[in-house]
Amino acid sequence: MNESTQTTLYTGKFLALIKEGHWEYVERVNGTGAAVIVAVTPEQKLLLVEQYRIPVHARTIELPAGIIGDEPGGADESHAEAARRELLEETGYAAAEIELLTAGPSGAGLTSERVEIFRARGLRRAGKGGGVAHEDITVHEIPLAEVMAWLESRARTGVLVDPKIYAGLFFLTQKGGPAGPRESGQE
Repeated sequence: MNESTQTTLYTGKFLALIKEGHWEYVERVNGTGAAVIVAVTPEQKLLLVEQYRIPVHARTIELPAGIIGDEPGGADESHAEAARRELLEETGYAAAEIELLTAGPSGAGLTSERVEIFRARGLRRAGKGGGVAHEDITVHEIPLAEVMAWLESRARTGVLVDPKIYAGLFFLTQKGGPAGPRESGQE
């Protein structure tokens, strides 16, 4: 790997545009990554969220997710705590357990951000959901047996489907599925 100089071209409220060698990419100004949550209710329904996303000028269907450490005073927030917080804010569900499934880059050619995908277990309704003040999130509870058909149906209407949903569905079939054995010491 060649050594290159990093230059900040612009810093906004949430993002900075960085030039390093011939590459330009963005970094988050506040936050240490993103937590994505795969959550299945006791009734075997996958929790999905829908919202309008300005960068793609379309409504999107996504797994609940959010920025780690972006809340005021939250610089020391653990990744599991962020996953719990975002799940509750967006869906209204609290989780008894949070398990890290995988981590990696969200868009390695565009951003330095890394995402961690968590599985939430032991869900119970604890709030309304819908996000925080500036968000307008619709919560969908889709029976696992119907998720693929439902996503295809939504995509046909022009709603964009985040590919991380398919990664989450893959992980539900691994390690015992939504109600299968738990791995010790992961939270």
